[in-house]
Amino acid sequence: MRWHVAVVGVAATSWIFSPSCAMPQSRQQIPDFIVTAAAVYKPLAELRGQERFPEGAKLLLVHDGKRETLVPGFADSADANVSFDGSTVLFAGKQSAGDPWQIWELNLKDRTVRRVTNTTNDAERPFYLPGGRLVWAQRTAVGFQLQSSGDGRPAPKFLNPTAGEGIVPLTYTRASAFPADVLRDGRILFEAGFPLNEGSTAEMYLVYADGSGVESVRCDHGCARWGGTQLSSGDIVFTHGTSLARFTSSMAHEVTVNAPRGEYAGAIAETAGGAWLMSVRTPTATRFAVKMWMPGAATMQTVLAIDGEDLVEPVVVAPRSRPNRHPSGLHPWNYANLLTLDARVSRDGDLRRAPAAVRVEAQNAAGQAVPLGTAPVEKDGSFFVRVPGDKPIRFELLDFRGAVLRQEHGWFWARGGEQRICVGCHAGPERASENRVPDVLMRTTAPLDMTGAKIAAGASHGN
Repeated sequence: MRWHVAVVGVAATSWIFSPSCAMPQSRQQIPDFIVTAAAVYKPLAELRGQERFPEGAKLLLVHDGKRETLVPGFADSADANVSFDGSTVLFAGKQSAGDPWQIWELNLKDRTVRRVTNTTNDAERPFYLPGGRLVWAQRTAVGFQLQSSGDGRPAPKFLNPTAGEGIVPLTYTRASAFPADVLRDGRILFEAGFPLNEGSTAEMYLVYADGSGVESVRCDHGCARWGGTQLSSGDIVFTHGTSLARFTSSMAHEVTVNAPRGEYAGAIAETAGGAWLMSVRTPTATRFAVKMWMPGAATMQTVLAIDGEDLVEPVVVAPRSRPNRHPSGLHPWNYANLLTLDARVSRDGDLRRAPAAVRVEAQNAAGQAVPLGTAPVEKDGSFFVRVPGDKPIRFELLDFRGAVLRQEHGWFWARGGEQRICVGCHAGPERASENRVPDVLMRTTAPLDMTGAKIAAGASHGN
C-alpha cells in the first residue's frame, strides 16, 4: 500500500443543480451540510461485504438553499467527514467509474483534493482521528475491515509506536466491520453482525484507535441497530430502520426516541441549535430525503428531496470538538494477557454451578475453531490466560466433568501486546469489579500460556 499526497486540481466554480423540488422556507436555521445522493441505496449492504451504492453516488454541498456537486471531477463520491476545524473533508471517491473506492481529502477553501489511500480494493467510510490519523473500511477477502493510518501530513510522533506506525488493522474477525463515528473519548464506533464474526443482525461495537479493547456498546442485544452518531450530550443515537433509539450513560439498555413515523437511514447530524438532520423515507415517499427535526416535535421539516435519488449520510459543515487522543498501552508482543475477575458473573444471570475450567478456542485462516487448551477457574471465578494476539478467540466455561456451562457464540480479539481485564462473562459495561485481589493472582502472577502452535496463519486482511 502506498500513499499519494500529490494535489489534483478541482475547479472552484460550482455547478448548481436545477431544482427538482423547491427548498422549503426556513423555519429553523439550516446550516451548510454535505449529503450523499445515490440512484440506488442498499442499507446494511456493507455488512454483507456488498456495495451500498451499486449505481454510483455523488456528494452534494448545500449552502444557502442551493446545492452543488462537491467534487465534480469525480465519477463517484460518498461518505463525507468534515475535519475538526471545519476546513477539509475526507471522502470516498472514484476518479473514473472503473476505479476502486479510495480515500481523498478536499480543501473547502480552494476546492483542491489530494489522494490519501492507494489500494487495489475499495477503501470507504473515512473518519478523522485526533493526532493526524484516520480510520476507514478496507475491503478484504473476508469483507470490510477497519484500518487506520496517518493522514499523509507531518504530525507529532504517535504516542506509542508499538500500536503501529503506518497502516494498522483495527479489526480481526472474518466478517465485515464498518465505522460509524469517532466518539469524544477517542474510541471508534463501528457496525458488525451479532454475534461478532458469526451473526447477521446489525449491532454496534467500540474499539480503541489501536484496535484494542473491543466490546459491545450495550449488551441488550436483540433487533438490528446501526447508523450510530454521538450527540453533544454524549448520547449515541441510532436507527432500527423504522424507529430511532439512543444510548445514554445512565442506562444499561437503549432508550426509545419518540420521532415521527418513517424509515431512518441513520448517521444523524446534530445542528448547533440542537435540531437533527436525518435521512428519512416517509410512508408516502419512495426515496430517502433530508429532514430536519427538533427532538420532541411532532413533525419534521423537509430540507432537501430529489426525485429519483436517495439522500443519505448528511454531515454539517462546521468546526467541532476534537476527540481525545488515545494513548496506546500496547507492548511489542505477539500475544495478549487476559484476566477475568469472576467468570460466574453475567448479565444473563450468575451461574448456579461453579465453573471448574475455561476452554479457549481460536479461529484459523479457514474459519475453523481450533482449541488452544483449558485453564483452571479459581473458586472466586477468576482466571488468567495468555492468548494469541490479533486473532479471533472465544471462551467456554466448563464444570468439573467437562460439560459446557456457558459459551460465547461469537468471537472477539485481543491485540498483540494488550493486557485486558474483564469483570465477568458478558457482564456488560455497567458492572463494576469487587475491590479485592482475585484468587488467581494470589496463586500466580504468570498467565497460563495458550498461544498454541496449532493455530495456522490468522485471518486475511489483505487489500
